[in-house]
Amino acid sequence: MINSFIMNRRAALAGSFGLAAGQLAIGGTVTPALAAAPQKGIATPEINRVKLGQFEITSILDGSVVAQGPHPTFGENVDAAEVAALLEKNFLPSDRMRNSFTPVVVNTGREIVVFDTGNGAARRPDAGNFVQALVGSGISPGEVDLVVITHCHGDHIGGLVENGEPAFPNARYAIGEKEFAFWTSPDRASGPTANAAALVQKNVVPLKDKMTFLKQGDEVIPGISTIEAFGHTPGHLAFNIESEGRRLVLTADTANHYVASLQRPDWNVRFDMDKEAAIATRRKIFDMIAADRVPFIGYHMPFPAVGYVEKTAEGYRYVPATYQLTL
Repeated sequence: MINSFIMNRRAALAGSFGLAAGQLAIGGTVTPALAAAPQKGIATPEINRVKLGQFEITSILDGSVVAQGPHPTFGENVDAAEVAALLEKNFLPSDRMRNSFTPVVVNTGREIVVFDTGNGAARRPDAGNFVQALVGSGISPGEVDLVVITHCHGDHIGGLVENGEPAFPNARYAIGEKEFAFWTSPDRASGPTANAAALVQKNVVPLKDKMTFLKQGDEVIPGISTIEAFGHTPGHLAFNIESEGRRLVLTADTANHYVASLQRPDWNVRFDMDKEAAIATRRKIFDMIAADRVPFIGYHMPFPAVGYVEKTAEGYRYVPATYQLTL
């Protein structure tokens, strides 16, 4: 009797599982299963807003692209196997990477300041979303008071102009004095700098009359000051942001991969124009951030690009921010 009960119960369960797999019984009526639902694709947040004293800091995802690498873009001066071993240790693939672009908006309560403008809507696939996402964050391009350019690579200045007009029609602008002088020199018009220089002529030079030229330690507005971070480009700048004793460092492209450039700051990066200067800058900036235990935002860090670093024997360990800036 017991064996018969077990066998009958198993048969009943098997039948019910089979029914559930292919069709649904509701109120005694059997209905066919729905066709497979179309998948929607990978989705990530586009907006992240935190507090820093009286300032609001908004990270906005301009987009992200998948590329081959990280080697040799990162670690040009070391063997591919060494790069692959570090990535594997950090649960990352060695043949593909995702690169994000993250402009930052600082609302001081008096002014809205944009740091870098993304790729621009037509520059590359899967990026150029900054203005649209800015509007989605509750800020109109016309409300932006100041646009600060950390350096003149296309993924930072491409969004200055949209459809032939300034994307931020009421803004004034700020850029490093050395950076502007380098990219507007006639010497940049040919050779490996030609494409970037042409975009500077198209998007940056027409805004010159509204532009302030920055040097080390200059106060951009109260609470925001410049930090020389040369190497990635000749006049590349980072920024110190401080309100009510709370501080954050905007590192721009000082480090462009949260593992390859931070855990191994001495590895060469293809896009660093002066490799040795870029290495020295990485160590200077992130030694300071680690010692002062302050958060930073890096333009190419994984979105929302806000984190901390802990100094290690060879470099720095990236620690993504969680709720520290939301309390």
